Amino acid sequence: MLAAYAARTDADDPLSGLEVGEVPDAAPPAGRPDWTVVDVRAASLNHHDLWSLRGVGLPDDALPMVLGTDAAGVTPDGREVVVHGVIGGEGHGVGPGERRSLLSERYPGTLAERVAVPTWNLVDKPAELTFAEAACLPTAWLTAYRMLFTSAALRPGDRVLVQGVGGGVASAAITLGATAGIEVVATSRDAHKRERALGMGAAHAVAPGDRLPFRVDAVVETVGAATWAHSMRSVRPGGTVVVAGATSGDQPGAELTRVFFTEVRVQGVTMGTRAELEALLRFCARTGLRPTIDSTWSLADAPRALARMAAGEHVGKIVVTP
Repeated sequence: MLAAYAARTDADDPLSGLEVGEVPDAAPPAGRPDWTVVDVRAASLNHHDLWSLRGVGLPDDALPMVLGTDAAGVTPDGREVVVHGVIGGEGHGVGPGERRSLLSERYPGTLAERVAVPTWNLVDKPAELTFAEAACLPTAWLTAYRMLFTSAALRPGDRVLVQGVGGGVASAAITLGATAGIEVVATSRDAHKRERALGMGAAHAVAPGDRLPFRVDAVVETVGAATWAHSMRSVRPGGTVVVAGATSGDQPGAELTRVFFTEVRVQGVTMGTRAELEALLRFCARTGLRPTIDSTWSLADAPRALARMAAGEHVGKIVVTP
């Protein structure tokens, strides 16, 4: 089958290790009948794919590895499904002794014509969502959902700062928050992206580091070193900074004095549960909310799609279709 995979890893030039070509067809691991092979109708990209190509979490002895954590597709019996990409988080399909991982870390990922996953990881795709829309949700949107509603426990009328408009998690947090009645402030260095943020539902869009008109109840932080000090200055005393990434580096000034003096809570988030994915899908189906899709590419064009994400040119999710 055709797939986009990491043939090599390179911390300085990650895209140099990406190849598109024929790989062995997807199949359940030996001795694991409770897995299903899904025909992938759409997949979406995440920064996790670039980190994998840099060698983060993907050792040389795991290469070559099919990339991708998100997909929507069809099972052999015709069921339309969305793939929850966390493998082993609750033991299903691998046993309770296996540590949690994401697709493309220990098991081949979704940037392929087919992907094998534990049957338990499959969630029914709502008929209201296209395959491309559904494929955008399991990583970035699920992470944003958990950040806003589980970790930060935000409610209608609360205020949130979302750092960095372009990324998938950030754009998801803007639209999810706005639809749920949360007042969203978004940041971007790019004036065009700030306009896009307002179009996605943000109430305010400012340049990174600009003083906000008010302190927020929570911050969605995925940028890291470049925005950390601003996040800490912008959250109210007793508020929450929820961290799900560090695309600009993970060694910011810790601002520990401000953390303890204002009793700010710093909460890390990685993905979300299968139950949260089901809730997110219902939320989108009922409200009419749809993910912002930046662009759609063929699987053969996966290198160009990943280059677009690496350059930070996108707003919303980049979709790949086999």
